[in-house]
Amino acid sequence: MSQFFSIHAENPQARLIKQAADLIRKGGLVVYPTDSCYAIGCALDNKDGIDRIRKIRQLDDKHHFTLACRDLSQLGNYARVDNQAFRLLKAATPGSYTFILLATKEVPRRVSHPKKLTIGLRVPDHPVALALLEELGEPLLSSSLLLPNEEYPMTDAWEIRDRLEHEVDLVIEGGYCGTDPTTVVDLSGDMPVLIREGKGSLALFSF
Repeated sequence: MSQFFSIHAENPQARLIKQAADLIRKGGLVVYPTDSCYAIGCALDNKDGIDRIRKIRQLDDKHHFTLACRDLSQLGNYARVDNQAFRLLKAATPGSYTFILLATKEVPRRVSHPKKLTIGLRVPDHPVALALLEELGEPLLSSSLLLPNEEYPMTDAWEIRDRLEHEVDLVIEGGYCGTDPTTVVDLSGDMPVLIREGKGSLALFSF
C-alpha cells in the first residue's frame, strides 16, 4: 500500500521532502505535483521503476520519457545543448515545457528514443517538485500521470492513491495541478519544432 504525504504547495516541509527523496533512492515509484499535471517518476537508474511506469501507463518503447531537472545546469549534463537551444532553454525554464534533445551518455539507452537517441527534459516551476529534485541531487525519470483510456490526467491526489495504492510507493499531495500537459518542443534538429501545444506559452518561439 502506498504512502501518502500532504506537502505544502508553496512552502514544502523539508522533513517530508527528505523522506520522499530517500524512498526514491531506495527504488520507490512516486507520484508528485508539477506546474502542469501530476507526474509519476523514479530514479534514472531504477530499471524496475521504469518497467512499472510503462505497465501503469501501457507505454511502448517509443515513448519519450522526461527527465525532470532542478535547473538548467543539471539539464545540461543529460542533453547536448547548442547555443541556440541554450538561449531558448534559459528563457523558458523553469516552466511548463518539455524539450526534446539529443541525450548524452549519462542517459541509459533503455529510456532514450530507440532510434533518435533523444530524451525529453524539463525544469518544472513548482516548489514541491523543485524541492524534491534539489534534495535528490539528480533528475527524476518522469511521465505525466495519464492512465490508459483516460482523456485527461488525474488531478486529485486522494483519488490517485485510491487508484494506484498497490502500484506506486508514494503519492505526494501538493494541491491542484490542472489538466493541461506541458508544451513539447523538439530542439534536436536545426530549428525548433512544435510537437504539442500545452500549458507553456508559444510566445518564446517562432512557430
